[in-house]
Amino acid sequence: MFIWDRIKDYMNAEMEKMGVKNSYFPLLIPESLLKKESEHFAGFTPEVAWVTEAGDQKLEERLAVRPTSETIMYTMYAKWIHGTSDLPLKLNQWNSVVRWETSSTRPFLRTKEFLWQEAHTAHATREEALIEAKRALDLYERTLKELLAIPVIKGVKSEKEKFKGALFTFTLEAMMPDGKAIQMATSHMLGQNFSIPFEIEYVDEKGNKNYVWQTSWGISWRVIGAMVMMHGDDKGLIIPPKVAPTQVVIVPVVYKGKVDPTSEAKRMAEEIAKAGIRVVVDDRQDKTPGYKYNEWEMKGVPLRVEVGPRDLENGTAVLARRDTGEKKQVKRADLVGEVNATLKDVQEQLYERAKKKLERMTLPVADMAALKDVVTNRKGFAVANWCGARECEDKVYEETGATIRCIEETQGENCIVCGRPAKYRAYISRAY
Repeated sequence: MFIWDRIKDYMNAEMEKMGVKNSYFPLLIPESLLKKESEHFAGFTPEVAWVTEAGDQKLEERLAVRPTSETIMYTMYAKWIHGTSDLPLKLNQWNSVVRWETSSTRPFLRTKEFLWQEAHTAHATREEALIEAKRALDLYERTLKELLAIPVIKGVKSEKEKFKGALFTFTLEAMMPDGKAIQMATSHMLGQNFSIPFEIEYVDEKGNKNYVWQTSWGISWRVIGAMVMMHGDDKGLIIPPKVAPTQVVIVPVVYKGKVDPTSEAKRMAEEIAKAGIRVVVDDRQDKTPGYKYNEWEMKGVPLRVEVGPRDLENGTAVLARRDTGEKKQVKRADLVGEVNATLKDVQEQLYERAKKKLERMTLPVADMAALKDVVTNRKGFAVANWCGARECEDKVYEETGATIRCIEETQGENCIVCGRPAKYRAYISRAY
């Protein structure tokens, strides 16, 4: 929850610059509202959890437990928007949603209830909406890089993979070390697909009625699961310093008959805390230093400070990095500065290490045999030319079990499936 709160804090500050305000809408949505947007509703029907009774009373109309908030929010947008002075309208929610998926669940990655952020904006023109959708995707890319140290591929979803009810969907895709992709965030250009059925109209300066142009964009705590897989190792978690609940743990190493360094460890902690760093002293008497080291490594604390009797004599301390395991002796007088610099370097190196992994696992392929090799052996993203035809996309899935994660426009090459001129460069992989 601490990590999720850091994401919220960062994004709230950035969304405020974009003019996006936080809001809250009901959890329970009448079925009649969901049915107003048929394509969107049809996409969610198998996953919706319904409330049909209240106490011992049958409800006259079923209520959906929020799978997403377009319909409940846009019912109000239609009441609030009348003229150009009401636009743009930009509202965001931090909430939970429920999707009763039949597939197996995985912590953070796929659960029936999950925490997320969903923003919904309304604009006077298509151009304004498109700019907003792209700004949102850039915000997500910065969030993932700056906080979670996760690099991504930026692109557009195929028609088959886009959000139901959207004109098109922008996406950020990350590659996990096991060779499977994760959709990290999406930004949808909704066009007028919702404003027409929900009658969200405004009167322009000439007195003409127009339907608004809309976007919606979201990120979920799935990114925390991706962070765990991206950086973790056989010892446990490795949490980037900017989101780590504990950034530094100080372990006093006590020897019988020697000066106890615990008091000095606490003084160190006070100095480090004054620098705005989250620090704890592990002074438990019933655990050995080795036990403490292992436990804090498992929890992913970015930096450990060790201080023993010899350090007291020499005016030193030892810094142990979680990401590389490297140990470094530093002067006691330089401790706070060294801790600060090391945490900054850990944050940067986690991103650089992940970026190099992504580059190694992004592999151009020229034919279906090479595509199958990359996908089957989980080597990462297979980058292939694609004509844009649904039958070729389906054939890729049928033969490899992989999906087109995102696409970029391209020219001058041929589709690896059918040989016709390619319209897109497609990033293909199996995914969580």
